[in-house]
Amino acid sequence: MGLRVARLLTPRLRVLALTSQSTRVAPLREAGIVPLIGNLDDVRTLRRLGALAPRVLHLAPPAALGPRDERTRRLLGTLRLRAAPQALVYGSTTGVYGDCQGALVSETRALRPQTDRALRRADAQALVLHFGRATGTSVRVLRIPGIYAADREGGTPLARLQKAMPVLRQEDDVFTNHIHADDLARACMVALWRGATQRSFNVSDDSVLKMGDYMDAAAALYGLPPPPRLGREALARELSPMQMSFMGESRRLDNRRMKQELRLRLRYSDVLTGLAAGRK
Repeated sequence: MGLRVARLLTPRLRVLALTSQSTRVAPLREAGIVPLIGNLDDVRTLRRLGALAPRVLHLAPPAALGPRDERTRRLLGTLRLRAAPQALVYGSTTGVYGDCQGALVSETRALRPQTDRALRRADAQALVLHFGRATGTSVRVLRIPGIYAADREGGTPLARLQKAMPVLRQEDDVFTNHIHADDLARACMVALWRGATQRSFNVSDDSVLKMGDYMDAAAALYGLPPPPRLGREALARELSPMQMSFMGESRRLDNRRMKQELRLRLRYSDVLTGLAAGRK
């Protein structure tokens, strides 16, 4: 995701990218990006990051265990060693809202994370917002749903449909939310300059679809049969706990703040349009 954003910025700005993988150095340089070797799990490798850039985009996921995001703690501690950046954008998840039982969700809704990974994201959000208030850095939190694109690994439902993976029956189904990777990259870019400070944004397209209906429509697009429908208990016997966790929460995202304050115009206003564009 970060490389997508960097490609939007490099024609005009000097872009630096932190990576823990030496194999990423050459591709970053080819894209006109200055690679910095460092690891958010090792604070000793981060010391040179302070004051290197006036605007910071933080997309690194938390580690896989525990309710706290220690990676974000290490990054913010490093950024405070010298002059704090002018702006910091953090890529979070809409999972911080928890199950909203299909309600329309704006950014003012109280956070009720229900999984460890959502708890870690909520912890990171609190950290970056406190950092902004303490240092004067303009912090913007992007709450991101399912990211899709044809060129992302697992970025479309095609493989799941080819395996005939089941989905919930209509009476048990949940709403699902999406954003195309290109639209998300543009949201990340504009948030580095636009939007009120210490502010959160739902970065989602305009789709209003339940997961089963989405998979049915995607199957029709790919010329495949629709997936089988099962009740919740039967489905839990077919899918992993991780897969089932995405079917335990239902919400519809209100994206008006993104459109009005970030002034983002979506290229792919709904997920089916975006999937169809990826097949051309």
